[in-house]
Amino acid sequence: MPSLFRRKSADVAEADQAEDEVPELEQAAANRPRGHTPSKKELGVVTPKRPTAGRRAAGDAKPLTKQEAREQRRARRAAMSEEFRREGGPRDRAPERGLARDVVDSRRTVGTWFFGGALLVLIGSGPTMPPVIQLASNLLWITLAVLVVVDSVLISRRIRKLVRDRYPKSGQRMGGLYFYAIMRAMTFRRMRTPVPRVEIGDKI
Repeated sequence: MPSLFRRKSADVAEADQAEDEVPELEQAAANRPRGHTPSKKELGVVTPKRPTAGRRAAGDAKPLTKQEAREQRRARRAAMSEEFRREGGPRDRAPERGLARDVVDSRRTVGTWFFGGALLVLIGSGPTMPPVIQLASNLLWITLAVLVVVDSVLISRRIRKLVRDRYPKSGQRMGGLYFYAIMRAMTFRRMRTPVPRVEIGDKI
């Protein structure tokens, strides 16, 4: 029984203390300037600490040496270069452009011989060359130019037909697709980016 009376007296004391604190809080609130926002500390709100489990301490990270940092940069550049070589840039990933690449890569193009022929023409048309060689160089230049034009027209017609059949609602500019395919057709197969995904002779 004495313990019950002691607990009751303790509760009464805590209630009296809380009543004494209320006027103090009201007085403090009245003294604050208008528009003042009470802080969590003033409101008695306790903010729980963030859990530290699983978090890496700042001092745990070992600084990289110059050689290690250089190797990491080289590895990142190599990975980005390989990804660009396989998939190309964002503009290369349009399905219409992929189709244009397949049309070019599935055939042998005259354009791949254009720059080699141009080099022969440049050498053969020199002023020190005999007139026969100069004439042959000029004929070779004209022949290559005509063949490249004819091949480019055939590639463009093939692309236009396939794009209209497979992507009738395409928003790609056909002129841009033609130029894209012709420039690829004039690039050596091993140097094309993205890399060819079809073999020569495959049906598109």
